[in-house]
Amino acid sequence: MRLATREIALLALALLGGAIALAVTAQTRHHTASGPKPVGSYVALAGSSGPEAFGRKTACGGVITSATEGVAHPTLPCGVKIFITFHGHTVFVPVVDRGPYTQGREFDLTDALARRVGLRGVQEIHWSYAEAG
Repeated sequence: MRLATREIALLALALLGGAIALAVTAQTRHHTASGPKPVGSYVALAGSSGPEAFGRKTACGGVITSATEGVAHPTLPCGVKIFITFHGHTVFVPVVDRGPYTQGREFDLTDALARRVGLRGVQEIHWSYAEAG
């Protein structure tokens, strides 16, 4: 019986230590990781590539899935991350493909990204480069 009590006390102490470590890590990460800042402010027309892009291999070497969040742009380098702002929602996403392949727009947002920011049809978005650091 004594051994079981001791094991429970040690387990509780280990769990408490783990919780404290997670709390300190989360607080430190929150205060020190400020992330890149937007540079410049540009306006562009954007639409969504939609669900019909699911399973398609991209020009950047990936495959579009229902969870892929990113943009297609004709000249921005693959993998570079930019800020996209639409209706007050700002997201920091990578260029995942070339495009758009539809006339009248400068960006295609993946279906997941378009849903996240609420973009439907072709709309005006704001975008920025990320601060070089």
